[in-house]
Formats: sequence, C-alpha cells, structure tokens
Amino acid sequence: MRAVPASARIQAVLREQIVGMQVPPGAAVSEKDIAEAYGVSRTPVREAILRLSEERLVDIYPQYGTFVSRISLETLKDAMVIREALERVAVREAAAKATADDIAALRKILDRQRASDKAGDLAAFHAADEDFHQAISAVAGHPNLWRVVKQEKAQVDRCRMLTLPMSGRRAHVIRQHVAIVEALEAGDPDAAEAAMSAHLADVLPSIDKVREAHPDYFDRGGPSAAPRPKRALGGRP
Repeated sequence: MRAVPASARIQAVLREQIVGMQVPPGAAVSEKDIAEAYGVSRTPVREAILRLSEERLVDIYPQYGTFVSRISLETLKDAMVIREALERVAVREAAAKATADDIAALRKILDRQRASDKAGDLAAFHAADEDFHQAISAVAGHPNLWRVVKQEKAQVDRCRMLTLPMSGRRAHVIRQHVAIVEALEAGDPDAAEAAMSAHLADVLPSIDKVREAHPDYFDRGGPSAAPRPKRALGGRP
C-alpha cells in the first residue's frame, strides 16, 4: 500500500486534538513546533493547516498568526441541518435492510457506550457514538454518507464534547440510541426516522449554558479576542 502522506497524518492528529477539545479554541498554532514534533519540514505542516482551515477548524491571519478557531453558532446550525437530512434518509433505508447480525452489532456498540459512560471516559463514549451512526449508514448501504456528515459536523463535535459532562446527559443519549435500534429491529422506517429526528434535535442541549461556562470558546470577533491558553497546538498528543 502507498504510504499515507505526512501532511495527511499530521492533519488527522491535529484534527483529533481540536475536535476532541484537547486543545481549546483560541490556541496558537505553531508550524515550527509541529514540524519539530514530527520531524518533518514545514511544507507538509503547512498543507495540513490549510486543510484544517478549509474545515474552519483553524483561522489563519497573515502577519498575525494562526489560531484554533472558535466555535461558530452559524456553522453549528448549518451542520445540524445537513446531518439531519442525511441521517434521516440513512436510518429509513437501514430499517428496511437491517439483519439480525446488524442489530447485534449495534447493540455491541451500545454496550461499549454504556461501559465508557460508567467509566467516565468521554473520548471513548464519543468514539462509540461515532461508530453507532457510522454503522447505521453502512447498514443503509451508504457508507460514504457518514464521511460527508463527519466532515460537516466538526464544529458540532467540539461543542458536544462540552455537553457530555452534564449530569444525566450520556444516559439520555444511550436511551435515544436504544430507541433507534428498537425501531430498526422492528423494521419500521417511520419509527426509525422519528427516533433519529428526536435524537438529532437534542444533540446540542443547553448551548446557552455551555456558552456561559466557556465564553472564550465561541466566535465573537477577530483574533485579538483569542484567549491565551496554557497549551498551544503544536506537539504530539
């Protein structure tokens, strides 16, 4: 197999750090530090940063610097419209195609999600959530659909990582996932779509509370408003 280009590898790691909120919005991005951490020239690092900029995960200000972007409410709304449109189609088709093995696989993912909830492992909980929705797209016969959704919802994921610690939040998500699986198992497209719609409508609860708790994480102007976090984006996780 052809080796994965350095720029793609670096982009994937940096993207995971940003989306997973390991590095906060407003953090400075240092091409020099990233290049040194990966033992590469600045060229692949620059390519990786440009791709992240296209996803609106970093903001590049000539003569000023590059920063991890703050969360845009406008982008959040657009992403959820796209996600709901695609996933409602996917879950309807999955309801018509799901086999006993498919349902068993989804239930195993739910077991993983319950275990991560019990352990308080937010990263693992979110990863299982991703696997759950991706699996539904695969069952529907549209595996590439999730690739589109995943790219569009990067800002949603960043905000969502801030909501997962809320009391009862993860248990609520699991209950909604269970409802989706039950509808799929029953082979009921209408019920599956309704369960998915209810779930997606509740993906981002209490945004106002999150903004109150983390005002510097949300878009509110130019780079001069960026916070000064202790950690910058530049090293390996």
